[in-house]
Amino acid sequence: MFPVTATRVLFADHQTQAPATLQACVAATSGGTWLVTDQTPFHPVSHIWPDHPADRGTCDIAGVPYPVIGCYTGAVELASGQLFVDQAIPVKRSEPGWVFVVVHRIAETVTAQPGESALLQVDATYQQALSRGHSAGHLSSLALNQVLHHDFWRKDASRKDELGHYDFHGYAQTQSRVTEDCSTDTYRLGKTLRKRGLNSADLIQQLDVVAERVNMLLETWRQGGAAVTMRCEGPALTDSRYWQCELIPGSLITIPCGGTHVRSLADYARITVSFELKGEQELVMITRTAAADES
Repeated sequence: MFPVTATRVLFADHQTQAPATLQACVAATSGGTWLVTDQTPFHPVSHIWPDHPADRGTCDIAGVPYPVIGCYTGAVELASGQLFVDQAIPVKRSEPGWVFVVVHRIAETVTAQPGESALLQVDATYQQALSRGHSAGHLSSLALNQVLHHDFWRKDASRKDELGHYDFHGYAQTQSRVTEDCSTDTYRLGKTLRKRGLNSADLIQQLDVVAERVNMLLETWRQGGAAVTMRCEGPALTDSRYWQCELIPGSLITIPCGGTHVRSLADYARITVSFELKGEQELVMITRTAAADES
């Protein structure tokens, strides 16, 4: 049995191409082939919080480039060598006797052997568009918290965000979704949030004002051009990774996040938010961006 090790991920370092060694080549249950390599620049969709889509690109085996049509989190039981993919994963990340891997799916049936060489190439344009959307989502949530902090809470909330503001985003978020140059966050404005001290009725009535103030703050941050870095506690997929940005000089913001991200706020030509109210208890914030070279 070819030894399978935890996949070494390279996307946090903005690496979009890498040679690799095949560790597993398995017929996919829904057709095609699942490929596991020792390292990869591909970002897989998470089986736990699938807000950030998988990267696209190609996997070249023996000189033949195969389009990667899906990229997933997988887990291998070392004793049996059995591969479990995405929602079929039966264990937590820390389970002894298991390793977590990145699984690349191709449409073709391939019979390559473990130990063979491969070349992985990510669609950098697509990845960068997702990265802009994801980093902007962090920025807009921090900006929204700051705008709401002074005028829309009637009592002290125990949970604060990384800038010390009442964490509306952390309290109320029920769903997030990253797409190309966009991040969509859904919030529930229910009874629990009101009990914590949010004046949700005032928020609903003043959404236009809130959007304007959030956008002004985002533009101030964008013009500051602060660097964005990813701090990784290790090279494996399951090692913790953190989004970091010094929005305020001398104060480094650190947010746990496993996605891909921009290198700098100078990568943006603009970041803007808009709100959609769905009933009296659901608010959607849509953050849209444009690349600096598209202005």
